[in-house]
Amino acid sequence: MKKIFLSVFFLSLGYVAVAQDVATITFDTLVIDYGTIAKGDDGVRQFKFTNTGTADLEITQVRSSCGCTIPKKPSAPIAPGASDVIEVKYDTERVGPIRKTITVASNASNGIVALKIKGEVQEYQ
Repeated sequence: MKKIFLSVFFLSLGYVAVAQDVATITFDTLVIDYGTIAKGDDGVRQFKFTNTGTADLEITQVRSSCGCTIPKKPSAPIAPGASDVIEVKYDTERVGPIRKTITVASNASNGIVALKIKGEVQEYQ
């Protein structure tokens, strides 16, 4: 009887764990290629994502690997099935190659996501 009780108990715990709602973040792309752009051009790009989970998605932190890249996160929770963007502004006054990482932390089940931007800023005369 004790074995049956314990089996039912552990099975019910497993069911509760599986039945919980979770948020999942799915990006359209993990890399944005600026290509070759001129010094002073518009450095704003957007990473579009969708909450493919079953609970509200909350972006808790978005951090860049350098002060030359400024990310902007959504302030409100994203409902299941809804989409939003993380905006990234690169300082195009800096001439040379672009190779930066933006780290996105959230309550999503797939944890921290690394986004990348690449390209090259050239000084045209």
